[in-house]
Amino acid sequence: MEHKTVQASKVVISQLMLPSYTNFSGKIHGGYILSLLDQIAFATASKYSGNYCVTASVDTVDFVNPIEVGELVTMKACVNYVGRTSMIVGIRVEAENIQTGKVKHCNSSYFTMVAKNEKGESVEVPRLLLCNLEEVRRFYKSVQHVALKKQKDLNEDTFDYKSKEALENLSKYNVKLEM
Repeated sequence: MEHKTVQASKVVISQLMLPSYTNFSGKIHGGYILSLLDQIAFATASKYSGNYCVTASVDTVDFVNPIEVGELVTMKACVNYVGRTSMIVGIRVEAENIQTGKVKHCNSSYFTMVAKNEKGESVEVPRLLLCNLEEVRRFYKSVQHVALKKQKDLNEDTFDYKSKEALENLSKYNVKLEM
């Protein structure tokens, strides 16, 4: 299997934020940003793998700062991790006030994408060639994320939410149980 660099996966898009993209508080709607995130994750994974890709999961979406109308939003994405058929795409979102030039970090996101062939079957992706310590850091951060995700899935499979202890434990939370 061939190797590809992280650099070979990089995609950058910029878009001016228009009033039609706002939510009820006048900020850019998070759902609109999620749509752009999914598009750039698709482009990044497809560019890297050379195949059509689908979103397997949206692993993390951290909204750090709001985006204002009139700001220039730039999304920078690259493949941080590869499995056999999957890739974790990391995306950084920045917004620039085009009048002042001030840039702020607005969002960090991680999408798991899977490469598919014409029949819709998962296909192997190229191995990842890491070329600097920042790429190594991002790779290991993704390895940790994958391990935590597997542990979470295991806990969900074994946790008995119907048990007496689990039901009694609800008293610690801001809920009322009426059954």
